[in-house]
Amino acid sequence: MLKYSRQREAIKNFLMTRHDHPTADVVYSNVRTEFPNISLGTVYRNLTLLADLGEIARLRVGDGVDHFDADTHPHYHFVCSECGSVTDLKLKDISGLLEAAAGDFDGLIQGHVTYFYGLCPHCAHRAQKTS
Repeated sequence: MLKYSRQREAIKNFLMTRHDHPTADVVYSNVRTEFPNISLGTVYRNLTLLADLGEIARLRVGDGVDHFDADTHPHYHFVCSECGSVTDLKLKDISGLLEAAAGDFDGLIQGHVTYFYGLCPHCAHRAQKTS
């Protein structure tokens, strides 16, 4: 059994208030308000532990840094190629995607990770103004 940690609990609670999928640096900056002596290493270790335990999700969206999500139910993400924001993407049922993937595959597909890329509403609006 894992020993209780107030710092780990604060990290998880902070993530539960966010829907923008913050990086470890953002988590660190915010958790420091409650725990001024917490180190960035402690934040990284706890984020890794929570992700390994399945209590949070680690997102690797191609920008070289991990993003974290307290919502662990299966859902999709949109990554803005301009500002780098990561947001939840609401999609209707796309279970047919797994069936299509399994169609020409002899193995057993047990899941998938899919990221959608483009311009977020803010960046798309800004791009329209400048064109």
